[in-house]
Amino acid sequence: MAAIGRDPRTAPHGTRNDALLAVALAAAAVCLALFTDEGRRPDPVGWVLLLAAQVPIVWRRRRPLLVLAAVVALVAPYHALDFNHAAPTPAAYVALYTVAVTGRPMRTLLTGVVVVGVSVSVMLTVDTKQALELLRISGWVVAVLFCGVDVRFYRQYVAAIVERAERAERTREEEARRRVAEERLRIARDLHDLLAHSITLIGVRTSVAAHVLHADPARLDRAAVARALDDIAETCRTARGELRTTLEVLREPGPADTRGPLPGLHGLPDLAESARVAGADVELTVPDCEVPPAVGAAVYRVVQEALTNAVRHAGPGPVVRVHVHEADGALRLTVTDDGTGPTPGRPPGFGLVGMRERVRSVGGTLDAGPRPEGGFAVSAVLPVRTEGTR
Repeated sequence: MAAIGRDPRTAPHGTRNDALLAVALAAAAVCLALFTDEGRRPDPVGWVLLLAAQVPIVWRRRRPLLVLAAVVALVAPYHALDFNHAAPTPAAYVALYTVAVTGRPMRTLLTGVVVVGVSVSVMLTVDTKQALELLRISGWVVAVLFCGVDVRFYRQYVAAIVERAERAERTREEEARRRVAEERLRIARDLHDLLAHSITLIGVRTSVAAHVLHADPARLDRAAVARALDDIAETCRTARGELRTTLEVLREPGPADTRGPLPGLHGLPDLAESARVAGADVELTVPDCEVPPAVGAAVYRVVQEALTNAVRHAGPGPVVRVHVHEADGALRLTVTDDGTGPTPGRPPGFGLVGMRERVRSVGGTLDAGPRPEGGFAVSAVLPVRTEGTR
């Protein structure tokens, strides 16, 4: 089956195998010439023509049409001399089969017509009865040609199946690589949001504690220092818990969707409280509604990054307004502040890029930039339901 399904022109050791085939065909031709009664036994000229007709078979894979022409050129005078007509038949059939299995169907049809026409014309010069007999049994020529065409179509079918399987395998590998890249990007966004937010809050609270310690050592406000240190410890515990949840994805052998519950709208008050402790005046408006977990997580991370940026870049005591509401099948989010904004000329970070990627991952859009009246604004629209579910 492997030999049938493989293109003969690409088979390994093709010339060697065809040389062995030519030897076998020569042996078969000799046996037919000696032990069958069709026509007279070949004389020395006949033996030369008969054996010479087997030689081109060695190159049948490389030049099938040329090999067939050489076989016909040697067999035609052999038949014209009325030697045993069955002896050269195997070599002729092999040459015909090779042309059919390697060429196009139209070329195969024309070749068959030419071979039958030449054979009948040669036999007419020898014996009209033999010519009619040859025309009667020319169905064998047609059968050989159709067999070659059928094998060729079978090889094309097998090649198409193999090509589709390879393409499907490549598609699966590309899909796996794409999913790995998306998961890496998601983990990078989670780590960025978590660490940037936590480290910013820890830095602000550490500055508060340091200011209290150095402002008036004689009248140390121990309660304020203790409160700042407690806030730092609580932030560290929260960050450690979220970091553990994120890193568990890397150790989990199953799909990434098996991780714990995602943060959502219910976590926004805690974010607002953390920003208030860091010195920002946060006004939060959150609807009491159910949204898909992915959308809720995207809103949570966008608000977290926006509050972190406000605490870091908006200056002391900024007023930050976080407004979330649902309208027209979408969750609309705006975060504005009245601060001074980021320092001009400072290289941009990954915060805004991460927010856009998160919103885009759930089919939403996000705009962010300075406001004309001062401060910074972030607005996002995230779909929560499709038209068919309204």
